[in-house]
Amino acid sequence: MAIEHIRLSQSARDQLITLKRRTGIAHWNVLCRWAFCRSLAEPSVPPMTKLVTDSSVEMNWKVFAGNQGDIYWALLRMRCHKDGFPLDEDTLASQFRLHLHRGIGYLVGDSRVTDVSGLASVGLAAAE
Repeated sequence: MAIEHIRLSQSARDQLITLKRRTGIAHWNVLCRWAFCRSLAEPSVPPMTKLVTDSSVEMNWKVFAGNQGDIYWALLRMRCHKDGFPLDEDTLASQFRLHLHRGIGYLVGDSRVTDVSGLASVGLAAAE
């Protein structure tokens, strides 16, 4: 697996702080899981941007994924296949970071995410 270490941009860190305040969810990894899944639910491909991972927020894959690491990895591989990307480790790692950052932006910009139930409603809407 190519993703061992995850570090976020300063902008993503600031957005996560806002999400923590709004939802009361204290752990970065939980919010990052929601964000990753939110981005995967979006049909468009995340824009290819150069991410500057300059914040103090970092975690390893195990912390991000918890006991569901194989599921998150499979979801990423399925999405990359659907989007026509090669399934090499560098591409998967790059797409993971793009999805994670895009998802954080989507969550913080969603007017429904004012508390934890609003966050859950976003997840339910994406599942439909």
